[in-house]
Amino acid sequence: MFHYDKGGSGEFRHGKYMKNKSYRSISILTWVVIITLWVIFSEFHILPAYKLPSPFAIIKTFQDILINGYNYTSFWYHLGISLYRLLLSILLSLFTAIPLGLCCGFFPKFRAVINSFVNFYRNLPPLAYYSLLIIWLGIDEKSKVTLLFLASFAPMYLSSMFAVSRINPSFILSAETFGASKVQIFKTIIIPAAFPEIFVGIRTAVGVAYTTLVSAEMIAATAGVGWMVIDAYKYINTEVVFVGIIIMGLTGLLLDYLLTLIEKKYIFWTGK
Repeated sequence: MFHYDKGGSGEFRHGKYMKNKSYRSISILTWVVIITLWVIFSEFHILPAYKLPSPFAIIKTFQDILINGYNYTSFWYHLGISLYRLLLSILLSLFTAIPLGLCCGFFPKFRAVINSFVNFYRNLPPLAYYSLLIIWLGIDEKSKVTLLFLASFAPMYLSSMFAVSRINPSFILSAETFGASKVQIFKTIIIPAAFPEIFVGIRTAVGVAYTTLVSAEMIAATAGVGWMVIDAYKYINTEVVFVGIIIMGLTGLLLDYLLTLIEKKYIFWTGK
């Protein structure tokens, strides 16, 4: 009836499966309750339609946007330009924040140069320095991508740096005993041992960047899902606001799910 996990995790597969299945049922039931209450509140006019439109009105609005677009622009263009801004900023962060974080975690002098600057700006609200980015870079894509890049940089950098500090020192001492150089230790011990925690930072960075997307698109933009939400809000077009929020939420869930699949496939030593 129960099958012991031969991988050494000490868990019974059947029991773990039943537990996950139970949690999934609770999650589904939670959303059923939320949507049911939503229908009741909207259909019985407990809240006015301009505050809480019914799910049916939102579905109809979404169908209209799919067919006719929004503000004379295709829905797929709005979604595509938002994802372009998001994914480009994430890629830039991957190739800068992770190497810098690893180096700062391994070399204290390097950390002294970078760490204070990152800790200073990461606590600033994005709109506080977005106006400065517009002055420096203009109102086109450069300022928007840079804002998202800065938002995603800090979580990746910090997770990379702290991941190095949590590595078991005996691993490094053993490698040094066998004559391994700093470069060899960095490549064969530091990076593999730190990568599980780095990946948590990547997932966090994607979420932070997505929440900053509305800020990036609310000023001097004419397209994007975040811009749709801001523009619809100006005209009290609540159905479009809900459509944009739901699309962003579902897209964020999809991106996080894809990252989870990548983590399970390529970082299989997590927790071992």
